Amino acid sequence: MSHVFHRNSRHDYPWIETGEGCWLIDQSNKRYLDACGGAAVSSLGHQHPAVVQAMHQQLDRLAYAHTSFFSSAPAEALADRLVSLAPFFGPDSSKRLDRVYLVSSGSEAIEAALKLARQLAIERGEPKRTKFIARRQSYHGNTLGALAVGGNAWRRAPFQELLMPVTHVSPCYSYRGRHDGESDRQYSERLVAEFEQTVVAEDPQTVLAFVAEPVVGATLGAVAATEGYFAGIREVCDRYGILLILDEVMCGMGRTGSLFAYGQEGIQPDMVTVAKGLGGGYQPIAALITSAAVHDTIAQGSGFFQHGHTYLGHPVACATAVAVLDVMAREKIVEGVGAKGARLRAALEQSLANLDWVGDIRGRGLFIGIELVQDRESKEPFAPGLKLHAKVKQRALDHGLMCYPMGGTLDGQRGDHILLAPPLVMPDHEIDEVARRLTTVLTEITRELPR
Repeated sequence: MSHVFHRNSRHDYPWIETGEGCWLIDQSNKRYLDACGGAAVSSLGHQHPAVVQAMHQQLDRLAYAHTSFFSSAPAEALADRLVSLAPFFGPDSSKRLDRVYLVSSGSEAIEAALKLARQLAIERGEPKRTKFIARRQSYHGNTLGALAVGGNAWRRAPFQELLMPVTHVSPCYSYRGRHDGESDRQYSERLVAEFEQTVVAEDPQTVLAFVAEPVVGATLGAVAATEGYFAGIREVCDRYGILLILDEVMCGMGRTGSLFAYGQEGIQPDMVTVAKGLGGGYQPIAALITSAAVHDTIAQGSGFFQHGHTYLGHPVACATAVAVLDVMAREKIVEGVGAKGARLRAALEQSLANLDWVGDIRGRGLFIGIELVQDRESKEPFAPGLKLHAKVKQRALDHGLMCYPMGGTLDGQRGDHILLAPPLVMPDHEIDEVARRLTTVLTEITRELPR
């Protein structure tokens, strides 16, 4: 009997023993091709020797020191690296991402951003700013603050009474949200207008920040914004003095073909959160990166961010993340993500073309979503009671394939999709194998579905 409190107490989990490259191997020696990086985490695959070596070297020097007493060389190096790599869209240099708050998970990074936004308003003499606006069908983490700004209805429901009030606007989800005859640009303009109307209705002087994923991850399945959307959102935020917080926990660190996903939008955020691929799964590590203006307001005011965790700036975790970034730069990994993503998407489009219940294949780079529907023309989702996403996950594991299916794509209840986020180092023959195995899985399940 296991004494582990597992995610699902009714599920018998195989024990994982080791990993090599893009594969995980369990206690029975069964091999699983990792097409989702766990949860878009394993950016360099498993057991990359350079990262493992860096971890050992740091452990030989120092494992831990509390950040209320000390900084450390790995923390300083990681902060320097992230700031140097973050794109800047001028002209105001105070808006450049300049300071890094190092934590251990994406949820912690979002919590830090929310609390910092509130403290910033107080120190700016704007205490009436207490409200956040975010988007439906988003996901920002499982802690209470992160869950509150998130728009995943299923995850929120049991804890609704514990969550702070947050106003949610429409997601930028063109597959279902864009009207017939409406261009991508017109769709973006309509959503930006909705956001501004919401700001006005809430009273602009009470709104702290808008929180969004540049490319929506697990809840919608790799949905990128349409042309002009984030530029319009940035303009509205500037007009009303609202912070723009971008959540790149899942879509950042090279996943979409650039180290920072917001770089493809050509806009300057006030804060960005990163995690997952930053440490590649080798250590828990995440970061909140803020503009110089945000940091300087605190530094010139109280001088103290009223927040903190025991494992802030953990030396081993920071050294690991520096090693991950070193490997990415040395091996030019991010530069190859676009081509690898195009290969995977083309293979999926070709092999899944005859399955009528594959409604949409979308995404950027090696961040790809497949939305499943009863019929391509009507886009009618499958009944939630079928739990199609769960069937796909288990059948894929049976075939030695790890993918990331989710339900509730439309509204938290209806809809199913599959998220693919393989290691950024996956070779071409394994990319082809992902498409082959997933096609086998979906074809088998097609034959078993009620008609």
